[in-house]
Amino acid sequence: MSRVQLALNVENLEAAVSFYAKLFGAAPAKRKPGYANFAIDQPPLKLVLIENPGHGGTVNHLGVETDTSEHVRREADRLAAEGLIALEEEGTTCCYAVQDKVWATAPDGEQWEVYTVLADSEAFGASPNLFTEQPEASCCAGSSDGSVEA
Repeated sequence: MSRVQLALNVENLEAAVSFYAKLFGAAPAKRKPGYANFAIDQPPLKLVLIENPGHGGTVNHLGVETDTSEHVRREADRLAAEGLIALEEEGTTCCYAVQDKVWATAPDGEQWEVYTVLADSEAFGASPNLFTEQPEASCCAGSSDGSVEA
């Protein structure tokens, strides 16, 4: 099985492991001092967490693309039950596509989206920042304060 690997610096390994176990509904495959990894089947992902104080939360945002809005809704319901939902969007324009998505924020501030593409769009999707409500120049890039727009 092929997987995408993401290696993330985290400030607090225990908090990060707790978040990702809830987000993906899986326990870590390996735990060592200052290190944990998850071998996720769906979506295919190898997620590596490295405790590195002073360098956590350096990712702009991460995402999982799904096939349907129903899948996004199921994930939104599951994540809401875990207390992880930051924002839900339906029919939003982002990255030249109309999308349904849900956002969750990890302990170190990384923004995760679960989304589906509904249609192509001619617009990139400049919109207010989701977490600060300040206008920004793009829809899916981090702002200067580390928050994400969609």
